Amino acid sequence: MARSKTSKKWLDEHVNDPYVKKAQVDGYRSRASYKLIEINEKDKLIRPGNIVMDLGSAPGGWSQIVAPMVGKKGRVIASDILPMDSIIDVTFIQGDFTEESVYDQIVAELDNEKVDVVVSDMAPNISGVNATDQYSSMYLVELALDMARNVLKPGGNFCAKVFQGVGYEEYLKDVRSSFNKVVIRKPDASRPRSREVYIVAKGFKH
Repeated sequence: MARSKTSKKWLDEHVNDPYVKKAQVDGYRSRASYKLIEINEKDKLIRPGNIVMDLGSAPGGWSQIVAPMVGKKGRVIASDILPMDSIIDVTFIQGDFTEESVYDQIVAELDNEKVDVVVSDMAPNISGVNATDQYSSMYLVELALDMARNVLKPGGNFCAKVFQGVGYEEYLKDVRSSFNKVVIRKPDASRPRSREVYIVAKGFKH
């Protein structure tokens, strides 16, 4: 099957992407690792000893970064619909966290402890219909925010990938209502033409 111009463009971009190459050299599972590294350098979200929840974690690019950051005294609980190869010191729960049984499994893993940081790099399966994709992605980040509100310690942090478009401003307002400080980041590893930005929220008001 002939590749469409768009997918060929994406493939060329992907193959020649300095972050894709860097990830291969550094042994990271995805170029997304560099997004979190940069955000954390600026915003100091994750510290040694933290309990971190990684939503939409496959293939594991973020968990790979977080596990060494929190160290042996910290914990990483990751979840995704897709399978993810195991990572040392990361507990992975496969399933759709929008389903109660999976959600309960994640919460049970916390064993009544509260979380210091919730990170989400989730994106929906892209249908190609912009409006549909935007609604799907907003739905996911709203669920991630719900999860954060349920599990975060007072003063905890939240970081989620969001696509600018319908619902974005309202979502930002909603996040601001629950956190003391909210900033928008567009990491260098984000492709310039992508509408993705990262909402970084600190100081959860319980």
